[in-house]
Amino acid sequence: MKTLPISRYRFFQKLQPLSLLKRITNKSVTGCLEVFSTSGSWSIYIEEGKLIYACYSEQMFEAIYRHLQHLSQQISTLPRGIHEQLRAIFETGIDNEAIPNPDYLAICWLVNQKYITPSQAAILIEQLSLEVLESFLKIEEGSYEFIPESFLDDLPKFCRLNLRLLVEQCQNPDSVHTDRPNPETSPLRGKIQLPASQGNGTQFLRQNPPLLPSANGNRVTPSSQSNNKKTYTIFCIDDSPAVLNLIKGFLDEQIFSVIGVTDSLKALMAILRTKPDLILLDVAMPNLDGYELCSLLRKHSHFKNTPVIMVTGKTGLIDRAKAKIVRASGYISKPFSQGDLLKVIFQHIV
Repeated sequence: MKTLPISRYRFFQKLQPLSLLKRITNKSVTGCLEVFSTSGSWSIYIEEGKLIYACYSEQMFEAIYRHLQHLSQQISTLPRGIHEQLRAIFETGIDNEAIPNPDYLAICWLVNQKYITPSQAAILIEQLSLEVLESFLKIEEGSYEFIPESFLDDLPKFCRLNLRLLVEQCQNPDSVHTDRPNPETSPLRGKIQLPASQGNGTQFLRQNPPLLPSANGNRVTPSSQSNNKKTYTIFCIDDSPAVLNLIKGFLDEQIFSVIGVTDSLKALMAILRTKPDLILLDVAMPNLDGYELCSLLRKHSHFKNTPVIMVTGKTGLIDRAKAKIVRASGYISKPFSQGDLLKVIFQHIV
């Protein structure tokens, strides 16, 4: 699918949402369809022609909370106050800067914390995506572009809906199955539904865990997910082994590969070898402090734009000025919680 970059559009145009969906059902299509209108924006994520997620920019978390509340009646592991936890970690960015794809990251976090299983995440994503598609089909005019790569590329995939069948049923409403149990519970209320044998129903998802991407590109079940390739490499330099262990405990090994080093001099060479995605750097260290190490890294061509987060117990104006001078990407204050750490990581890893 080829489109002009969104910046090339001077005016909105008439849109045919169903036609746009049809163009991304091919097995060769992987990426994100972004559609913009006066009422908001829609993001539809595709992997090999299958719908893996869809979201609407306006009040996205309200939809998640609503469906979580419904699921909580069936899931005993969802604690009370889970909405507040998600809101604190993902809805509120750092220094008012937005976290990319916070809604999907929130779902990944729920799975990582074992509040929901991958199969339950698939059910949640299915419900959210169908609800988004219902609103998407009502768009009359706007602008759009297709992005071959997206932030979701490196995250676990829990759901793969048959988008081609959804489109076919929209084009031929008479073919829609109306004998599904409790049709009023569907977000599309019977307007767009897949036969149970095609894997759209929640019962099917419970019986057949969704397939997740493995390191070699094949698909694996959640039970073998631990063999998946790590998504992000986080390099931590702190002279306290306790702090390094705390960070490792906070970051789920299915998404993060954490490397901890206590000696700042040895860390410099190790960073050059591993080329991490993000660096957590303690300020107060012997031999070579965090500011000096950050300054050295910025002089290396490969690390000019690598996120470097200063870890410090000092947050005064002078300390912030020092961090800015050496071009640190941000800072996190000790002591920090798991939520604080996740927020700063998700803010800077794109």
